[in-house]
Amino acid sequence: MLIYLHGFNSSPASHKAQVMKTHMENRGQGHRYACPALPDTPGEAILAIEAAIAENPAGRDPRHVTFLGSSLGGFYATYLAEKLGCRAVLINPAIAPHLGLEAYLGTQKNLHTGEPYELTRAHLEGWRALVVERIDPEKYLLLLETGDEVLDWREAARKYEGARAAIRDGGDHSLQSFAEHIPRILRFAGLV
Repeated sequence: MLIYLHGFNSSPASHKAQVMKTHMENRGQGHRYACPALPDTPGEAILAIEAAIAENPAGRDPRHVTFLGSSLGGFYATYLAEKLGCRAVLINPAIAPHLGLEAYLGTQKNLHTGEPYELTRAHLEGWRALVVERIDPEKYLLLLETGDEVLDWREAARKYEGARAAIRDGGDHSLQSFAEHIPRILRFAGLV
């Protein structure tokens, strides 16, 4: 089972989520793909992800679950991979959203749904509570582009040192090279 976790102010309608969904459906593996809509509050986002796992029979065994998390979704993927003992592919992952998103406190709007909400200090505290200090690098495949204009790719490279990694020069936060990585993602997830 492959569970895509979208980033901050994003949704299952994001480009990478749709590319991955289409790819899985074209392979006849659409039933092994999920992309839950993540609420803006950290605790509710974790509950939504756990519900997506529970809805799929493969999710009952963590060895059969791989998260594919982009940005804030990569942060959530790290928390759950360590908690549940499963694998995660991380795309330009957020390392410390409780610090990085402090500048965005106030009214926010989801880029795909247009839904407004208030980003508060409670969000920051929720993310702080989910920070994983020590990771098992064997659980991760890290996909980074050095041109990421939102997050410093070097922070992720340091945090996930020892993990399998593909670091491309240039690009941006959206991971322009995403489509090229799909075969690698599927191999890592055990779906080929």
